[in-house]
Amino acid sequence: MRGSVRKRGTTWTWYLDAPPDPLTGKRRQASKGGFRTKREAQQALNEALARLRDGTFVQPSQLTLGNFLLEEWLPAVRPPRVRPSTWESYRMNAKTHIVPALGHLPLQRLTTAQLTTFYRFLLDHGRRGGGGLAAKTVRNIHGELHAALRDAVRWGHVARNVAASADLPKGMAPEMHVWSPEQLRAFLDHARHDRLYAAWLLFATTGMRRGEVAGLRWPDVDLDAGRISPRRPRVVVNYEVHVSEPKTAKGRRSLALDPATVAALRQHRAH
Repeated sequence: MRGSVRKRGTTWTWYLDAPPDPLTGKRRQASKGGFRTKREAQQALNEALARLRDGTFVQPSQLTLGNFLLEEWLPAVRPPRVRPSTWESYRMNAKTHIVPALGHLPLQRLTTAQLTTFYRFLLDHGRRGGGGLAAKTVRNIHGELHAALRDAVRWGHVARNVAASADLPKGMAPEMHVWSPEQLRAFLDHARHDRLYAAWLLFATTGMRRGEVAGLRWPDVDLDAGRISPRRPRVVVNYEVHVSEPKTAKGRRSLALDPATVAALRQHRAH
């Protein structure tokens, strides 16, 4: 492994022989300039050579975070790698929040401090009409950046995932607002003659998610045993219905039904 430093104009640049291109086998040379002194350039070269020896060296690049997300990462993680609803969420978060704020930054110069500041901004001022984004939305955006930068490491664009050490703002845990027993009873009394009354009862008595209730089939329901097993969630993405598998092992579960819910399901099936 060889390297050198040379002056270009008023600044210094380091050069080194990088590993051959894995596809063509052709020799490659890496370089990075802009150093004010020869000593700074030599120190940076030594660090690059050390990374080359331990296998963590990445070719210097001006690829921006925005170009990486929109042109490389999002096309690579299209369904079926992720759920259609997840991919649409990734796309909207990138287009609406990440790229406008951070998209111009070179991917290799992105820092943990920039991400931490970005999350704070979203929580305080991220909503277009004024105000901040919900804490869950900010956590989702952090999760997207973490996944994208993890792939950037695997693909050789960056040496480390700066999102792994970014700090989410304090106070991110949202306060839960739930109905009182009296409020829930009033709602169910009001909805008793609605055609989806059995669905409202399922929400109230089992805690199932919207997609799970929407995707229920009669083979998933055992009325004699009083149990239900949501297996195929249904969600709408861009006005199209998608059916998928549960997100986690906890999603593959069997739930007990109380007698009132069993009776409502029997009536719904008869209707």
